[in-house]
Formats: sequence, structure tokens, C-alpha cells
Amino acid sequence: MTQAMSSGSAAHTMFAADQASQALGITLLEAADGAAKLRMTVTGAMVNGHGIAHGGYIFLFADTAFACACNSHGPVTVASGADISFVRPAAEGDVLTAVAEERTRYGRSGVYDVTVLREGEVIAEFRGRSRTVPGMEGPS
Repeated sequence: MTQAMSSGSAAHTMFAADQASQALGITLLEAADGAAKLRMTVTGAMVNGHGIAHGGYIFLFADTAFACACNSHGPVTVASGADISFVRPAAEGDVLTAVAEERTRYGRSGVYDVTVLREGEVIAEFRGRSRTVPGMEGPS
């Protein structure tokens, strides 16, 4: 498993069952109180025909950080929408960090921002909108 820290939190439990993120080697570093921090290394399989990281992998990475942040509160929460701005390209071998922060929660909805970084340099900015699903059980 690529989870850096063990914890009983809902976000950690969800991440441990996330086969897509596990297959890409994403590591969950922290998740608590509406925030999360993850790490991923860009592999050759993630590089597009221009020799840079495919935007879909950057989006998936940011989306995983968003999921960990919005599920850190406990109830099962899913994305209701998201968008991303690609600021700089990433290359094979780059080690990326995604930092997710809750901006607001209201009722069953929330707004979260994720910054994807390479050695402190912004690669992408992601904004996710969440919705808590009443009565849905998370992974056990």
C-alpha cells in the first residue's frame, strides 16, 4: 500500500480502497479537518505525445487530494463538479505534491481548492465542489 501514514480516519480508509490512486503510486501524506496532502511521481506511462505529463493524470492526482480532504470529516462525500487550470508542464520523474484545503462547507455541499506543486512551483490549480451522500456507507 502507498499510504504513508496509518490512521483510522474516513479519508484514510477511503484512500486505502482507492485502486485507481494506488495503481498510480499516489501516496497519502496527511488528511484531517478538511485538508489533505499527497505525493505522486510522474512515470513514463503518464507522459503524452508532447513529452509532458498528460493533463488527465494531473487532474486525477488533484481530484484524489480533493477526495481525501472532503472525506476527512467522516460522511461519504463525492464530487459534484471540478475544474482545473494547468499552469506549467510536468515531466517524467517529477515528484508532485497536491495540497487540498477546504474553503467552505454549507449544508451537504462544500468547496475545496487543490494546488499541485513541483518543488514549490505551482503546476496546476484545481477547484472541487463536493456533496455529502446521506445514508451511503464508505469502505470498511
